[in-house]
Amino acid sequence: MRVNHSYSISLLIGVALLSIPFLFAFSPVQKTETSEENPYLGRWALHLPDGAGWLEVRDEGDYLDADILWYGGSVVPVNHIYKHEGKLFLNQLAWRSAQRENGRKHRPVYQMVLEGSGDELIGKMVQPDPNGHGAKTTVFLATRIPDLPAAPNLANLKYGKAIKLLDENSTDGWRLVDPNSKSAWSVEKGVLMNKPVQHKGEKHIYYGNLQTNDTFEDFNLSLKVNVPEGNNSGIYLRGIYEIQVFDSYGKKKDSHHMGALYSRITPTESAERKPGKWQDFDITLCDRHLTVILNGTTIIDNQPIMGVTGGALTADEFSPGPIYLQGDHGEVMYKDIVLKPILK
Repeated sequence: MRVNHSYSISLLIGVALLSIPFLFAFSPVQKTETSEENPYLGRWALHLPDGAGWLEVRDEGDYLDADILWYGGSVVPVNHIYKHEGKLFLNQLAWRSAQRENGRKHRPVYQMVLEGSGDELIGKMVQPDPNGHGAKTTVFLATRIPDLPAAPNLANLKYGKAIKLLDENSTDGWRLVDPNSKSAWSVEKGVLMNKPVQHKGEKHIYYGNLQTNDTFEDFNLSLKVNVPEGNNSGIYLRGIYEIQVFDSYGKKKDSHHMGALYSRITPTESAERKPGKWQDFDITLCDRHLTVILNGTTIIDNQPIMGVTGGALTADEFSPGPIYLQGDHGEVMYKDIVLKPILK
């Protein structure tokens, strides 16, 4: 059969021209949304049952992105986020897969749905059972976090009377965060000790965290801490911001190492001492900005705090809260705990 090449070429050109509008129709258009166009943009406090979370939603021009904190652990990026029919959907892969006998691996996908407008949203998190038999559903309130103020001038701060938080030979003034948990805390000669014991071959025992009875707003906190090799703890400011206490001597700088604001702010220098040595903390919390001096070296210098850290008692960053010390991870000792409230 003879082919009319002129006709064929014309037909191809015509099809190509007809296809151009469709190519443009499905090509992504980079457009940054405003908060008026997308009410979900910004940072959100997640008020969870018996705990706290945090969410930041961003428009990156040609896609939405977000980071999330759900109860404990670190702030992590979401796997996927999208808007649909006025709601915001976030999908997050479970931390680990379920291994099947036939070699299959199933990794559950958690889904969060948010809806609302203004400064309050209603959220729902659905966490499927790894075996597919149902799911856990958590309903919560999300409130918009106000913008951070300018960094305070630390030289102009005025302090109230220093408060000694630790008794010489008792835990008076302190209590377990969870009164039903087992305590490994004791005080002797002004040293607060946590010595959790696990028994080989027996069920893991979860030991309790310790908090002050009193609550505080902004302050300077000084103390000494001693972390044995391989152990860790944490100092929670106002019950919501964890300063990491960890045997990280000789390791690279990381937001999970000694003196860091856990998973949020990495120290600018590694100033920790060898395990088993007493170490000095000088911590100032003011206007949601943090300064940490470790062993005489400033490792966090008046840096903004973007939100609560894992294990926070509440998502509320604007109410007084206790000092609480993590006791469920390992051995640690504290002493000379003194707090000076900032006068406003």
